[in-house]
Amino acid sequence: MQKLKYCVFIALTCLCPSLHAQNKQAKPISTDLFGVFFEDLSYSADGGLYAELIQNRSFEYSASDKREWHPLTAWEYTTQGFGYGTLSVESAQPLNTNNPHYVLLNIEEEGQQGIGLTNSGYDGIALKANEKYNFSVYINQLSAKPVSMQVQLRGKKDAVYATATFTTTGSGWKKYTATLTTDQTADSAKLVLLAKNKGKLGIDEVSLFPQKTYHNEQNGLRADLVEAIAGLQPKFMRFPGGCLVHGDGLGNMYRWKNTIGPVEERIQQRNIWNYHQSVGLGFYEYFRFCEDIGAKPLPVVSAGVSCQNSGGTWRIGGTGQKGLSMADMADYIQDVLDLIAYANAPVTSTWGAKRAAAGHPKPFNLQYVGIGNEDKQTADFRERFKMIYDVVKAKHPEITVIGTVGPSPSGEDYDLGWKFANQLAVPVVDEHFYEKPDWFLTNNARYDNYNRANSKVYIGEYASKGNALINAIAEAAFMTSIERNGDVVKMASYAPLLANTKHTSWNPNLIYFDNKGISPTVNYYVQQLFSANQGNLFYPDVVSFDGKTGKDLVLAASCVKDSKTGDIILKIVNAGPGAAVAKANLSAFKGLGNDASLQVLSGTPDQKNSMAEPGKVLPVASVIKTGALAAYTVPAYSLSVIRIKSKSK
Repeated sequence: MQKLKYCVFIALTCLCPSLHAQNKQAKPISTDLFGVFFEDLSYSADGGLYAELIQNRSFEYSASDKREWHPLTAWEYTTQGFGYGTLSVESAQPLNTNNPHYVLLNIEEEGQQGIGLTNSGYDGIALKANEKYNFSVYINQLSAKPVSMQVQLRGKKDAVYATATFTTTGSGWKKYTATLTTDQTADSAKLVLLAKNKGKLGIDEVSLFPQKTYHNEQNGLRADLVEAIAGLQPKFMRFPGGCLVHGDGLGNMYRWKNTIGPVEERIQQRNIWNYHQSVGLGFYEYFRFCEDIGAKPLPVVSAGVSCQNSGGTWRIGGTGQKGLSMADMADYIQDVLDLIAYANAPVTSTWGAKRAAAGHPKPFNLQYVGIGNEDKQTADFRERFKMIYDVVKAKHPEITVIGTVGPSPSGEDYDLGWKFANQLAVPVVDEHFYEKPDWFLTNNARYDNYNRANSKVYIGEYASKGNALINAIAEAAFMTSIERNGDVVKMASYAPLLANTKHTSWNPNLIYFDNKGISPTVNYYVQQLFSANQGNLFYPDVVSFDGKTGKDLVLAASCVKDSKTGDIILKIVNAGPGAAVAKANLSAFKGLGNDASLQVLSGTPDQKNSMAEPGKVLPVASVIKTGALAAYTVPAYSLSVIRIKSKSK
């Protein structure tokens, strides 16, 4: 009990500072402070960010992905107008060895309309009227004569929204393409591929993309989701996941090399979150995505061990961690070095040439690499982490390595992880915490007394276990402490980022979506307000709260400067039920304008955004006089962001 009182006192002295230290020197803080973390969780990639509309496009689903799945999941054999034949899944003459399964379609009688396959997409295919969609398929004509093919987008009662035709041109796997232009909007269309005359065909890699992907890129990303993420103005993006990276057992470890090259040659595998990864969204696409939105890439690789929760052992305390054999470690470490080369090496190098062949001759300017994720601090982990770390540090001193200190903000793995990181002088370590709102309020001083000589901190995953306004405001209060400690906290990212509302395996999330649209949460707007108003200098003791004596955990504030613009930015948080008065002493800042932009996010504690009401709680923008900041009324349950422009700029 005494310890709790002490922690609260420390938090309060930082939450409600006096003005006596107004002239204290500004403190430089990280310019990469706020970013995003993407993990292929809750169908965030396939069926989400990755714009492919066909589910199980290469017939590689299996019961190991999900018990009820098989190679024809999301597909059905289609015959209408008295046609008949046979359909089977084969592997004798595959498109390539990495993509072993394909459909063998034997058209014995085509009937009036032909026979073939229908794909239902991910919970249906959403279409927009007068939009173009790029269709492609690989076909091996196994019969002597060409086969006329028809591809259609259909709706309920077989209403036809778009049609295209093509003809096979001989034996061997060949890629056929067509453009489909829809004549109406539909929520749950299907793609139908029909053979119109007798023959025998191998069919694989059936694909449908909207032409309007983000930046209209091939093998691209869903535009509205990318725009929402880009709207956060993230300074970095961590990918491809957390638990996803070290995998459910050594055989399920994420291997970045399996995710590059032509999509039909990539090696697919089961997702640790119990579905399937087509890896169409692979490391090349991740790097390109980061570049598109102006975020520094932060790829994470396994530390040579599998997840300690492999095989569901989280139910019994997590004893499933296994390490790669020592005989395999040299090759694995080379994979990590090759990743850095793929991102940064010149086109004259082996891996730079592979990047250029994918369409990007210029380096991606990789600066960060994460090794491990929430790993249990075992001898197996420490030995393998050190092997990887030592080699990367020696061969690439320009790369900042980010280590890991377990899944919680305290406990054995946390303590042992920090001890190990400091022994190795790891530049940055990754802390995670999913806690209730009160935790974020009472831990506002968490980083005030961290040893600045030790490893820096990346808060890679945090959330306050909810998407109501009170959760978001509690996070905002904590984020003021991240800014205050931006010299030791180098980076921070809310997690998880995305969730498909029909396949959500974790809550809360930052952005929810379905096939038709997206719903940024209230938490999203807090992240956006902080990231869009980030500074590089922190000024202490600028804001105080009138009449408060240090007993109000619900009040917090920060003051930063953006040196590029000269702007001074205040963030003022009230997580309590009553209004408060904040006093901003701006006397130390010269040349400020008389007006300031004000954005306020406020409401009742249980308010939230949803797919039905995606804009229910939004920031409200206005302009106020800077003189009014001498006594600014802070609404209950609110975040206020005040930006004061420099006259000289």
